[in-house]
Amino acid sequence: MMLNSDQTEIELPPTHSKSESIFSDCSRTGSTGDAGGVGLCSQSRAAEPGDAVKKDLQHLSREERRRRRRATAKYRTAHATRERIRVEAFNMAFAELRKLLPTLPPDKKLSKIEILRLAICYISYLNHVLDV
Repeated sequence: MMLNSDQTEIELPPTHSKSESIFSDCSRTGSTGDAGGVGLCSQSRAAEPGDAVKKDLQHLSREERRRRRRATAKYRTAHATRERIRVEAFNMAFAELRKLLPTLPPDKKLSKIEILRLAICYISYLNHVLDV
């Protein structure tokens, strides 16, 4: 940390953006930073417990890296959330379709396959009525 003659505050090292890895400095300057082995890179690497895993992933095939990435808790949680939203939308669409189908009694509980079969029959009936 150094002060320039025109600065009144201490200049901190730049933070990394989301798209830039904290290891990007290491790939440009080498694995140890400076000759003494003490630098920002080596400190970052020492602080990252998953660095050995990242190094191991480099030699894996694209499919294997994808499989391992999908096995993380963060990915599984995000996937479960997306799937829940998809299933809820699917169920809402079935509920809307169910409201349009005439049955006796009107509030009779139908399975999804029953809703689809009844919708097919009802659409066929309406086509027949229009053709006559």
